[in-house]
Amino acid sequence: MTEPEHPSAARRLLLVHAHPDDESIGNGATMARYAAEGAGVTLVTCTLGEEGEVIGPDLGHLTADREDALGPHRITELAAAMRELGVTDHRFLGGPGRFRDSGMMGVESNKHPEAFWQADVDEAAALLVAVIREVRPQVLVTYDPNGGYGHPDHIQAHRVAMRGYELAADPTFRQDLGPAHEIAKVYWNCVPRSALRGPEDAPNPFPAEADEDDVPGVVDDAEVTAVVDGSAYAERKAAAMRAHATQITVAEPWFALSNDRGQLLTAVECYRLARGRSAAPAGTVETDLFAGVTAR
Repeated sequence: MTEPEHPSAARRLLLVHAHPDDESIGNGATMARYAAEGAGVTLVTCTLGEEGEVIGPDLGHLTADREDALGPHRITELAAAMRELGVTDHRFLGGPGRFRDSGMMGVESNKHPEAFWQADVDEAAALLVAVIREVRPQVLVTYDPNGGYGHPDHIQAHRVAMRGYELAADPTFRQDLGPAHEIAKVYWNCVPRSALRGPEDAPNPFPAEADEDDVPGVVDDAEVTAVVDGSAYAERKAAAMRAHATQITVAEPWFALSNDRGQLLTAVECYRLARGRSAAPAGTVETDLFAGVTAR
């Protein structure tokens, strides 16, 4: 991780994600595009993904029920993914390992005292406020209130991101963390329902195709308010996803997680505007997350 120079960039984007790999799957093309265009791109990851499953037998010993060494390995995967995307400012909330992966909803690891699900939202949000006031982004990207698909760490990442957004703008909150900063626009990741259908000329190479419940953030197409075309950076996104080798198998234009259900790998990424004002004419979608934002 290098020292960020983002306050000198005219456009600055902050993304808050739950685990390593979430960023590349959901926003890899967006991140690569804005980084290539000279925008400041900062990624904050909330856990190391310690409770994740591992694809393939070679690294199976790293899982939480064996050596419990997956988290440090995923730090290296994330660093490799960021190199592929051209992103130099990637951080873990509160530092690596401050919050532990909580596992899926309803499992015993939710109760771990260090689990992100157990974190006090305001305390965790204060850690994000420090980043927001340092980087001073105009745009924030995170999950919807359900975390896209109900994972406790995704839900908590949403809560912390939204609370951090509020507190960072409050001049009376923690003045020791720097001057207050109001983020102009907040977007939530989403996947339009129409994007679940794979191309007829590229059959799914995996044993099954993912259904709607397997894909985070599926919404009706009409709910999408912004579409970022990162097609020029499709290979960078695919390479970043391959870097997360314990979590993702890539067979373009498809990929699969540990459930071996094929999902379409797309470099056209979609969002819902949650805070701020859309710059798109009525009846259309934004094509730039910074549309209508004054560079400063």
